[in-house]
Amino acid sequence: MSNYRPLPDCLTIKESSIEGLGLFATEDIPKGTHLGRAHYSLPDLMTIVRTPLGGFYNHSENPNCQKYWEYEEPNTEIRWSQLVASEDIKAGDEITCKYELYNIDDDE
Repeated sequence: MSNYRPLPDCLTIKESSIEGLGLFATEDIPKGTHLGRAHYSLPDLMTIVRTPLGGFYNHSENPNCQKYWEYEEPNTEIRWSQLVASEDIKAGDEITCKYELYNIDDDE
């Protein structure tokens, strides 16, 4: 049996009133909780790859999460984004993040 879990136990995917499907809290999530990796930057392929977590959160102008880019390891160009609760999230709330359009190379 595999240990791989596409989403943390505190989240599920279901129909969203914002757009299509969305991520929803299955339990209360405290501010500062790291929900997991949302995207990977693969510089050799000049692309960004979404994880299941990154593929289902929706945009909000008043988000309850933020996305932070970090390097996979020191001295490497592979980066990933971490989705973190920016406020306390109640069970049943939709997980949202503010979408921003930018060049990943400018996000230092």
